[in-house]
Formats: sequence, structure tokens, C-alpha cells
Amino acid sequence: MESGSRLAGTVRPGGRTAKVRAAVLQATQDELAERGFHRLTMDQVASRAGIGKTTIYRRWGTRVRLVTDLMRELAERSLPPPGAGSVEDVLMASARSVLESLTDPHLGVTLQAVIAAAVSDEEAAGALRAFYDRRIGEWARFVDAAVERGELPPGTDGAELIRAVSAPLYYRLMVVRHPLDETTAARSVARALVAARAGAFVPTLGSALEG
Repeated sequence: MESGSRLAGTVRPGGRTAKVRAAVLQATQDELAERGFHRLTMDQVASRAGIGKTTIYRRWGTRVRLVTDLMRELAERSLPPPGAGSVEDVLMASARSVLESLTDPHLGVTLQAVIAAAVSDEEAAGALRAFYDRRIGEWARFVDAAVERGELPPGTDGAELIRAVSAPLYYRLMVVRHPLDETTAARSVARALVAARAGAFVPTLGSALEG
């Protein structure tokens, strides 16, 4: 995901409807960052956005739908750039996207709030899954293209490779609470790439290697 603490530039064509959505999603992100998922309320979001409560309840209905829409918007911003290049370029761009997201002063707190809530709340977990399904799916397309070019073994699971690059970064920040930097991202890419070239992400071969 590209760095940037706020949802600047998310107003799409559509006049007032688009402006209302952008204001509400920005307010939702701000409330999540400050209060966390479990203290998020529709009324607080309405007040912060300067939008009538009836408008928010009519369009979104519940706080979970608000958070799901926010995560959808954030996922759109994390899409890979066109022409991402070689598989090394793709994986490094993906790792940098995660790095920038998690270390951003505002966005990182937002993501951490949803991740923390997802541990014990199935609705929050659903919103988080939707975010990562979208993000990983888009990045995996570029890995799949690299497989077709012969850069990785046939049958390599692009989505699993993208997850393998991202997972150490999340573990380092969310579990052991160690700082993240460019070196950390580069090491994650290098290790995942070695495994991918050895066939670890080809489902049948990967299973054999594990055995």
C-alpha cells in the first residue's frame, strides 16, 4: 500500500455522494486510529464527518459495514503499479507497500486496530479478510505473470508467495514488536524468493519438500 496517512484523493466522480463517502471513510479511519474497533460508533463517525446520522445509517447500517468499506478503499490504494517488472521487482514493491503501510503514523495505527480486533471479533476478521483477499489477489497476478515468463517453477502459487513475503513483516511488528525497515523487507523478499525458486510454493512439490 502506498504511504500516506489519510484518504486523500479518494473522492471519485459522482458529486455529493462521492464526497460524503470520502468524508465518512476518513472519519472512520480517524476514529479507528484513536479509539480502536470496539469503541468505534456510528454516531461518533457522523459527528466527525459532519454528516447527518440518518445518512450514515441509511447507507452503511452498521459499523462493520463502515469498516469493511474503509478496508476496501485502503485495498484499492495498495494495488501494484502497472508494469511492475521482474518477480524480484514485484516482491520488493509488495514488501515496500507493506512496510510503508505499517510504519505510517496514521495508516499503520488504523491497520493495527483492525488486526487487533480481528483476533476476537469475527466481523472485524471478515473486514480484514476482504482487505487482504483484494490486496494479495492483485499482487499475485504479477507473480503469476512471472511464472508464465519462466522466472519461477510452473505451478507456483502467487498468492502464497506474496503472503510469505508479507508475513515476517507483520510478525516482526505485531508479535515481537521490533522495528521495520528497508533491510527487513529486502531480507523477507530474498528468503521467499529462494524458497520459490526451489519449488516451495508449487503445491505438490512444496508438500514433498515439507515431508
